[in-house]
Amino acid sequence: MGMVQNVAAVVNTVVRPLVASPRWGRLVDRWMTVVTYTGRRSGRTFSIPVGYRRDGDELTIAVEMPDRKNWWRNFTGEGAPILVRLGGVDRAGHGTARRDDQGVRVSVRLSV
Repeated sequence: MGMVQNVAAVVNTVVRPLVASPRWGRLVDRWMTVVTYTGRRSGRTFSIPVGYRRDGDELTIAVEMPDRKNWWRNFTGEGAPILVRLGGVDRAGHGTARRDDQGVRVSVRLSV
């Protein structure tokens, strides 16, 4: 694992419980959340904190340094199911990753 991945692992370990906390989560849940997904090759379940923007039932997750991260690749092509923690509740959705000249973004459409 490289230095960026090591730092990300430490940050995730600290930030994930903060975002999920009933006390502190309210302070950051307008722009940070925890997403849970299944790795398409490993079949393992992963939960990671991410920053996001919300517009109704649509979320946009900008992937910082995408060439050094792999999680978003699970949502290329037709995309994949994803859980997003919003307001203390896990919401199901479908995520699709797109790369363009602005970088990589994962668009999530929440299920109704």
